[in-house]
Amino acid sequence: MSLSAGGYAAARVLPAATDATEVLATLARDAVLYTLPLFEMARSRAVMCPRRDDDGRFAGDSPDSTVCWINRLMRDRQLLGPQHRKVVTPNNDTLYISAWLDIGEEPLVLTVPDTANRYYVLGLLDFYTNPFDSIGTRTTGNGARKFLLHHRDTPPPADADLTDCTPIACPTRDVWLIGRVLVDGPQDLPAVHALQDRFLLTTLNGGPAQRRFDVAMERRETAGDGRRYAEVVNATLARNPPPPAERAGLARFAAVGIGAGIDASTLDAGPLAALGAAIEQVLAELDVPHPSALGGGWFLPVEVRDSFGGDYFTRAHVCWNYIGALGIEEAMYISADCDSEGRPLDGRHAYELTFPPGGLPEAHAFWSITMYDKTSCMLVENVIDRYSVGDRSSHLRYDEEGLTLRFSASQPHDATMQHNWLPAPAGPFYVTLRVYIPGAAHLEHRFPYPPIRRVES
Repeated sequence: MSLSAGGYAAARVLPAATDATEVLATLARDAVLYTLPLFEMARSRAVMCPRRDDDGRFAGDSPDSTVCWINRLMRDRQLLGPQHRKVVTPNNDTLYISAWLDIGEEPLVLTVPDTANRYYVLGLLDFYTNPFDSIGTRTTGNGARKFLLHHRDTPPPADADLTDCTPIACPTRDVWLIGRVLVDGPQDLPAVHALQDRFLLTTLNGGPAQRRFDVAMERRETAGDGRRYAEVVNATLARNPPPPAERAGLARFAAVGIGAGIDASTLDAGPLAALGAAIEQVLAELDVPHPSALGGGWFLPVEVRDSFGGDYFTRAHVCWNYIGALGIEEAMYISADCDSEGRPLDGRHAYELTFPPGGLPEAHAFWSITMYDKTSCMLVENVIDRYSVGDRSSHLRYDEEGLTLRFSASQPHDATMQHNWLPAPAGPFYVTLRVYIPGAAHLEHRFPYPPIRRVES
């Protein structure tokens, strides 16, 4: 599906433009749908990139500088809880290991250790948020390996010794490496910390990879102002041109100030107004709830393998709501924000779902269900510090009907349900079922997801 033809038709059929204002409005909406992932990746990089390194050195001249360290592995040491606010819909099952990479100047070598039987994945996202490749248990195994990350248009040097190094061609100069290492509870953290420290990122000659880079954005910036949006996107397009097949279509967006090399400061009032209105419109469209396509209240918000292709609406929706999501062959994130009757989930009510005997999620790595506050998309603070349950939760109780879970803000009176209780906020919430390395029943949409039933007022 080409950018200039049907790339946006799946989202909404637009009426034929009859005047210049409608033409600008249509172009601006298409431009925002196409480029929102670039803005959100740049914004996420500005938020996440460290301002100082392990030696305490600031990359810039102050903690508030926009100069950061890139090509540096960041190793989260704590399982995420309600106090962590950087990433929406975070998981509570793994420790993250991540890096924002620039492979435009030279390739980088990523060394991974032998993880024995422990699941891990290092997902690779291009700057358009396509999960183009991954390293880990499913794809490359758990043994010790080395990988050479290089730009697809720049092959590794001819004299490079790649005998023990697997090359990976990256579609864009800027890449987000976002990895997860499975943790079996708080007592397992020291072992995972030791393993994390054995993941290394170096230059081709073995030297330090980290270097200074100006992310050119403040940490709290958000999409909104049309001129600033164009500035960020245009700078990002210059570093990360789209695939050749999409460049002709992208050229149309110059009419609303979007394109590599376009100076956003010269935008006239008409295109600037159209761009600002389009940002507001698109973000409102991306916030519309999903239908319960899987039944019982469940839906699959992300269904991508290694590329979104020409489905720019879905790509924008995922980047806005679930940025950093992996391809479904690696992980499926099945979510629910309504009960089986279509009513919004609210912690002032109580809900149950039952996995029948032999009907647990089919996961070749692990599965879990995590609770989120609908208003913030963050984990929910609660009195028992329980944020998720899953196949590693030893406290769960099974009976002849299988496994019944309870969602509510108030603690159940029943002793068994207390073991199987996932605390909710006293207001709107949603839950996400994560299935890592899902079985065929999930990938082929044959798995019967249990209905979420309201059981009391």
